[in-house]
Amino acid sequence: MATVTYLILQIVMVLLFAPLVNGVIGKIKALTQKRTGAPVLQLYYDLYKLMRKTAVVSDVSSWIFRVTPYIVFATALTASLMVPVSVEILPAGNMLSALPGDMILLFYLLALGRFFICLAALDTGSTFGGMGSSREVMISSLIEPSVIVVIFTLGLISKSTSVFSIMASMAHSGTSFVGPVTILLFLAMLIIVIAETSRIPFDDPSTHLELTMVHEAMILEYSGRHLALMEYGAAIKQLLLMTLMVNIFLPFDLLPTTGSGAIVVALSLLIYLAKMLFLALIIALIEVNTVKVRFFSIPNLAALSFILAFLGFMQYFVLGRS
Repeated sequence: MATVTYLILQIVMVLLFAPLVNGVIGKIKALTQKRTGAPVLQLYYDLYKLMRKTAVVSDVSSWIFRVTPYIVFATALTASLMVPVSVEILPAGNMLSALPGDMILLFYLLALGRFFICLAALDTGSTFGGMGSSREVMISSLIEPSVIVVIFTLGLISKSTSVFSIMASMAHSGTSFVGPVTILLFLAMLIIVIAETSRIPFDDPSTHLELTMVHEAMILEYSGRHLALMEYGAAIKQLLLMTLMVNIFLPFDLLPTTGSGAIVVALSLLIYLAKMLFLALIIALIEVNTVKVRFFSIPNLAALSFILAFLGFMQYFVLGRS
């Protein structure tokens, strides 16, 4: 029963807060540029409007184009169940009973969604779709070594690749963000999150210019409820990766268990939202103070992420085992 309660609460939290992250980042960017900007709830309005519209499907497309929105949404939502928004909502006792899986499964579930997006972009024969999918595959292949090194290093620190075990190990260490290892891994993971969520400087999620768009080029043929599912899936993926970052590297939502359980959970969720706001502020400031780099400069950013992750891995053997 506790596991069912956790799954329901986790799904509700993810579905409710996923679109909010984009709105918060957009509002922070607008305020730093002295603009009013779109409302924080703008993506909610867009999703509601799109869900009420009929999807237009090309006659030359196959079943891949039609099922991709559902696969993208389902894989992102399933992956999000492996990363609790707060450790306080996990079932008492064995945390692994909530939803078995590790970080390798987590990232390859997201890779499955990306694979189908690329296939769907090629399915209609659109020039923009082919361009966007080729760019997306290149970026993902460049950033994947950094992901592997980060996962391996965190696995060495916690003696497991399980997301719950890593979170518990970092939360109880008491020194999660004060050591060289975790600082280097945090910076590497920040670059990974920006790349995986198609944000500046890797991509611009608000552009439709031919020379710059990557993710938008792949979903250009979608409309109506199909487009809503694609956008919702992307928002859930973004929330998932940001949650993974804050709950591993900033695990400050562990509260004393005395008192009402509901109050402890509520306070823990408020701390989680504060951490997410902090990370959204960092991402927004990065986007404001940088520009989208040239496409052939992206390997340099991927190399920087790999170097930071590898330095963290090497630093573990210098300090981590002592």
